[in-house]
Amino acid sequence: MQSFVLRRRGIRSFLLLSILFTLYNFTFPVAAFSDSGTWEGTRLRVSPASVSFGNVVLGSSQTQSMVLTNSSSSELTITQPSVNNSAFAVGGVTYPLILAAGTSVTCTVTFAPQAGGATSGTVSIVSYFRRRYRRPIYATSTVPVSGSGVVAGQLVANPQSLSFGNVQVGSSQSLTGTLSNSGGSNLTISQAVATGTGFSVSGLTLPTTLGPGQTVAFSVAFAPLASGSLSGSMSISSNGTNPSLAVGLAGTGVLAAGTLSSIPSGLSFGNVQVGNNRVLSMTLANSGGSSITISQANLSSSSFNVSGLALPLTLNAGQSSAFNVLFAPQAAGNVTGTLTVVSNASNGSIGISLAGTGVTPAVLNASPGSLSFGNVGTGSSQTLSETLTNSGGSALTISQITPSGAGFSFSGINPPVTLNPGQNLTFNISFAPASAGSSSGALSIASNASNPAVSVGLSGIGVTPGQLSVSPGSLSFGNVTVGNSASQSATLAASNAPITISSLLANSSEFTVSGISVPITIPAGNTATLNVVFRPQASGTASASLGFVSNASNSPTLQALTGTGVAPVQHSVILTWNASTSSSVMGYNIYRGANSGGPYTKINSALTQGTSDTDSTVQNAQTYYYVVTAVDSSGRESVFSNQVQAVIP
Repeated sequence: MQSFVLRRRGIRSFLLLSILFTLYNFTFPVAAFSDSGTWEGTRLRVSPASVSFGNVVLGSSQTQSMVLTNSSSSELTITQPSVNNSAFAVGGVTYPLILAAGTSVTCTVTFAPQAGGATSGTVSIVSYFRRRYRRPIYATSTVPVSGSGVVAGQLVANPQSLSFGNVQVGSSQSLTGTLSNSGGSNLTISQAVATGTGFSVSGLTLPTTLGPGQTVAFSVAFAPLASGSLSGSMSISSNGTNPSLAVGLAGTGVLAAGTLSSIPSGLSFGNVQVGNNRVLSMTLANSGGSSITISQANLSSSSFNVSGLALPLTLNAGQSSAFNVLFAPQAAGNVTGTLTVVSNASNGSIGISLAGTGVTPAVLNASPGSLSFGNVGTGSSQTLSETLTNSGGSALTISQITPSGAGFSFSGINPPVTLNPGQNLTFNISFAPASAGSSSGALSIASNASNPAVSVGLSGIGVTPGQLSVSPGSLSFGNVTVGNSASQSATLAASNAPITISSLLANSSEFTVSGISVPITIPAGNTATLNVVFRPQASGTASASLGFVSNASNSPTLQALTGTGVAPVQHSVILTWNASTSSSVMGYNIYRGANSGGPYTKINSALTQGTSDTDSTVQNAQTYYYVVTAVDSSGRESVFSNQVQAVIP
């Protein structure tokens, strides 16, 4: 009976404690602690501290991991996390979750944007740990979350269709377009294929990814193989919201149209005399694939004219037609014009350039108009120059030159010769009389100039040939010291006719001429004086001849020259002196001066040991003054000795 009572008391005690505990919790609610600022809050660690999802396409979601770590020494209980933005959700773990001390668990955060644009929220995680006979300690950890809702990538083509128009068969034409991503997320273009005959795609390197708003260019070429309308499309595949995009393609192949061309493309008539004309030919050709009709040929200048072209003129494919263009200048000067040929060819009208120059007639002028040769010795000749000039505006041709009169001839020109406007030609006319007496004649020049016959008057007098003499006929200079010179005079005399000396020839450089300057003319019966200088360059006999080149019949006139070069005498002065009485004398210095009493200059490079020396550096016809000094072992030098004089011959 006693034991029973004890058990009942124990039960009563337990019930009482439970009731008290319940009342305790109910009466004293526990405050939640922040994850910062208190030691309790450091028990649950969340990594990362914030979660950013970046751009997420509307209608899709993105999930990232979040690690919860119990960094305390006691187990923690984690309740169901809460999020204050319905675009975010926490999962991956069943709550409540008991996390042992030092362990971790990975949960997930998912972002499913409900509208475009940036959004953010906060994930709140409540954790607590129990203490024996005491209330639990609660803490709340918060994790910022953010992301942006964007629309899916969408591919847009610009333009949506390409029309190539008419393209000749066998040729190609390209058009360009762009592909753009008008959505808010990346898209990848995986394929671009052109369908339809003659169409091809280029400029795209696939696969290629376009970010939001990004654009890539492409090119489509149309190369028709036959005539007719053709259509096709460019199909583009991508992972955008419109995975298949088509760009319409259309074009028409046409045969090559007729094309008009001229051969040559322009005409240049060059110089044409006023009053004359020149005709050149030209060809019009159809280089296209269909016929063309030429309806007009219009000239812009009255100096040109067209003949041989009957209009309208039809040229089939590959056909051509020749005609003539005439240039008839109406005045001197450059003339330009255009021949405009109008047709229904693909290139419409073509312009043919025309150019020419109207020139005045050629005029031949001779300068001088006459030549007088004066006195010329028989058996010799004299030459004068003559110049022919075309002073007109067009070219002329000299066809013949004929001399008349005894002794006259020409050289340096060999007809026919053409002279352009302003051009001149110089040639020679010679007079070589065969006998004494006056002679006259003319040089007749025939050409196609406006003055076809030009005459140059010629005159000259044949005289007995002039003679040049030199006196004396030889010069002997005797002995001349090498380095010196000797001069002698000579006289030149002209007889029978004036003599012109053109040059002097000496076959030795030791003989020279002065007192005369060539060319020089000596009138008949007159003389001229000159000097011949002999300057030997080495010892020995020298001989030479001096030649006077002239128009005399005995040219060159020679003069013999002789002379002997002798070596100069070299003098020296022998000096002796009495020895010094001092026992410490090491040698002597020798001094020389040009004036008595000095100043003196030392002439020995080293001390002279004896009491004599020789000065071999003296010059002829000079006077020198010498003194000597003694030098002891300490380098001390005595005063000058008495002065001696040496006179060099």
